[in-house]
This record gives sequence, structure tokens and C-alpha cells, in this order.
Amino acid sequence: MALEGKTKQGRAGQRVALIVAGTGVFWVLAILIGTEYGWSGEVRLIFDLAALAGFGFALWQTYQLWRARQNEQQGRSIKNDKGDT
Repeated sequence: MALEGKTKQGRAGQRVALIVAGTGVFWVLAILIGTEYGWSGEVRLIFDLAALAGFGFALWQTYQLWRARQNEQQGRSIKNDKGDT
């Protein structure tokens, strides 16, 4: 396995981790600030939906990364089957 951050896929994995962590921190802060300042439910819902979109985007990025790794592994197995290395 490649070292984390040294390859394109490693950097993509780190980016997904940062998106998930950043979205989680944003969401928790929005909830705490909203409670402190007495924001209405509608305003808090907007931040909840924004966090949901962030987590959905991270899930999509994870799926794309997984597909890229699957395609890379299939490409290597096809080359090995043909006798190419």
C-alpha cells in the first residue's frame, strides 16, 4: 500500500477526511451557537441541511476514490494476465 499523502489517491483520502472532520466541527458549532443565540428552528434547519450536504459530498468523494482504486486494481490484473509487468 502506498504511503498516505504521497500519491494522488492518498491525498484524495486525506481531503475526504478533512471534509468529514470540517463538516462535523461546523455542524457542532452551528448547533451550539444556534442554541446560545436562540436561533429559530428554520435557521438551524438550514445549517443541518448544509452539514448533510457536506457529508453527502464526502460520501460521493469516497465512492469516487473507491472506484478509482477498483479500476486501478483491475488494470493491473489485466496486465498481469497478459504477461506484462
